[in-house]
Amino acid sequence: MEHKTRNQIRDVADILPSYLQTHPLSKRERLELWAEALERQGVRRLRTLFEIEYLPAPERALQRADDSPLSIAFSDPRLRAEGLAGDTIGDVAAFFGISERQLHDIVCYCHSGQTVLAQTVAMRIRAVVTREAEYKSLLAVCVSGACLTALTAALTAIGIGLLPL
Repeated sequence: MEHKTRNQIRDVADILPSYLQTHPLSKRERLELWAEALERQGVRRLRTLFEIEYLPAPERALQRADDSPLSIAFSDPRLRAEGLAGDTIGDVAAFFGISERQLHDIVCYCHSGQTVLAQTVAMRIRAVVTREAEYKSLLAVCVSGACLTALTAALTAIGIGLLPL
């Protein structure tokens, strides 16, 4: 085995601080990193993917484009280190845990034309994160409300009423 110093390794590998490697990233964290990578591109125009909704699923999964939001994600060393395998629709959808429909809304030609600002795509990704967080909160409220309703009905059925506070 050949031993090398950190400085020698830096020339051939991306070295991440150890605090970044303590746990696998959550879906939200992965999406946030993608949005940040796009924001670093600022007003750079990126290529969209043309009419991906019309392709058969196997072809759609293989679609990619140079200088696209997908290639920006793949060029990020942290996302690659976390397991992003490539810059195709299939790779990106699987890694970020988003549906092809959500990915369509983020990168398809029909929403922006041939190119889109990197910062616009970052906003779209953050909107996905926000919608999912709001959905989870709403779901928790609904489940809590349903549980309380069911508990009240069960207690009433056995003759135990809840006292008003």
